[in-house]
Amino acid sequence: MEARPQTIQIYLPKGDPRGIRVAEITTRIVRVIEVPRSLVGDFLQMPEAQQVGLYLLVGDNEVADAGQVYIGQSGSVGTRIAQHNQAKDFWNRALVAVSLTNSLTQTHALFLEWLALKQARAASRYQLENGNSGGRPHTPAPLEADCHEIYETARTLLATLGYPVFEPVASMPAKIEDELFYCTAVGADGRGVYTPEGFVVLEGSVGRLENVPSIQNTSDGRMRQRLIAAGVLQPNGSKVTFAKDHLFRSPSGAAIALLGRTANGWLEWKDKDGRTLGELKRAPATERENG
Repeated sequence: MEARPQTIQIYLPKGDPRGIRVAEITTRIVRVIEVPRSLVGDFLQMPEAQQVGLYLLVGDNEVADAGQVYIGQSGSVGTRIAQHNQAKDFWNRALVAVSLTNSLTQTHALFLEWLALKQARAASRYQLENGNSGGRPHTPAPLEADCHEIYETARTLLATLGYPVFEPVASMPAKIEDELFYCTAVGADGRGVYTPEGFVVLEGSVGRLENVPSIQNTSDGRMRQRLIAAGVLQPNGSKVTFAKDHLFRSPSGAAIALLGRTANGWLEWKDKDGRTLGELKRAPATERENG
């Protein structure tokens, strides 16, 4: 779906930006409520807690250096989240999608749950805590069309609140060869894309397995070990291969993951013509235009 300008309203019921936040697109009927785990009791007092809705429980897996998410639906989302508050340990935020007109049915919710699980797996950003998602539920065509529109709205609101569960880590441009960067060295052959969120190393990129002595037992060395433990980097002889696209906060982190040594990603990543990422993305626009 082509991106277009939209107006999003975020309401703070208690005036605290770290507390409950309610997000809406002003022309849609879907509302997403972000609930810190410590404020589940406050959410249960809100009328939305009694509605049919889709919910996501999110947390951080510090060992695997990745987010975790559980996706579910309920005819009374507050009751179900209260149950999860007693039974599940990993999460620290609940995200609840409901209808402003209280018009969602259980049929909507079941299809939305199935669709959300499917899209979360495809995006592969978060470690999914659900088991088997089951088959596609039977849904009349008019309701299915509604569900796709509800999902797209919820997806946008979730990403705006800081939870891009359904967003691929790298959206490939039409002319991918014009946007690709390469990191090549002894034992490494990586491809990546610079995005607004950071630097994405693409699936199939190859790096060195061993860390040089200078980064062993450092944060860089531990980062590489976490990626191996999480299955992002898969060992193969003296090398590692990226099993999926992976987002790094910085180009340097992406280069270190490939090279197994300290690296300046702004210099290591180069386009097909040998120009560095720093030359292309850090130089002032006027300098690039005149160069």
